[in-house]
Amino acid sequence: MNEKLRGILPGIGVSLAVAIVAQLLAQVIPSLGGATIAILLGIVVGNLWLHQPQLGKGTKYAESKFLEVSVMLLGLTVTFQTIEKIGWVGAIYIIVQMAVTILWAVWFGRRLKFKREATQLMAGGNAVCGSSAIAAIAPVIEADDESVGTTITLVNLMGTFLMLFYPLVATTLVGNSQILQGALIGGTLQSVGQVIASASMISPTVVTYATLFKIMRILMLVPVVLIFGADHEKHSEQTNHSKKRVRVPWYVLGFLIFCVINSLIHINPVVGNSAHWLSSWLEIIALAAIGLRLNLRAFLAEGKQLMFYGIGVLAVQIVSATGLIHLFL
Repeated sequence: MNEKLRGILPGIGVSLAVAIVAQLLAQVIPSLGGATIAILLGIVVGNLWLHQPQLGKGTKYAESKFLEVSVMLLGLTVTFQTIEKIGWVGAIYIIVQMAVTILWAVWFGRRLKFKREATQLMAGGNAVCGSSAIAAIAPVIEADDESVGTTITLVNLMGTFLMLFYPLVATTLVGNSQILQGALIGGTLQSVGQVIASASMISPTVVTYATLFKIMRILMLVPVVLIFGADHEKHSEQTNHSKKRVRVPWYVLGFLIFCVINSLIHINPVVGNSAHWLSSWLEIIALAAIGLRLNLRAFLAEGKQLMFYGIGVLAVQIVSATGLIHLFL
């Protein structure tokens, strides 16, 4: 066994163990889901018992590499045909909703004195697809590990709240129409798992519509990464007077290639289902690693401001989505 592998195995092993326990607990508490439980359990275990430095290399590896592969595999689960299924009006609704979320999250975060990179991660995570989007955006804007971990934790906690909140108030916000309820849930919730869990509390039809709207957001991952990369390049030129080329991460390119292939060629459903299963597991292991690495004391030190930021972004997401649904759909 080479030295590098020996260095990362303990951390990966602990992350995997936390992920397995999280998945088992998710069978008992399905409303939370494995991803949310994994990050919360990781935070508890990492801050109360496991402070060993020898776990650091492995948890860092799981946090970055596992999420990267998870993002790439998402491409095998989505197709461009989604645009046809939700219609161009539905696509316009998603694009406008994402734009509002991104602009507000960046502007509001800057007013609260959060770092530029943290506001962009927050914006992308909420607008596109949670942890996967944050993992895709982080390298192109050169975000530090602390910003990535804190943002992923906050976005997942916000998504859990929304997941439980929507089934109770969806009818009040958008009426009894199942396609509108699907548009609300699929147009705002952060992860695919949260979308399915929330919609399933209403009806199977809402699950179908919500998933379609969510897939449309995932399709926008590459443009969002490129936009943030270009903005970072421009900002670097202004502050450092040095020009940097936008380098799209390999796994984002892989996502795009898989998506194109899946759209042009009929891929056996077994392949798509297997890719979804593996992508979900890799994400949950990565989230467990993020929880293990998160400094809870530092996170709570920013608690009031972080909570205010999260609530502010959530409020605008809900209000804008509801208004746009009534306007477009």
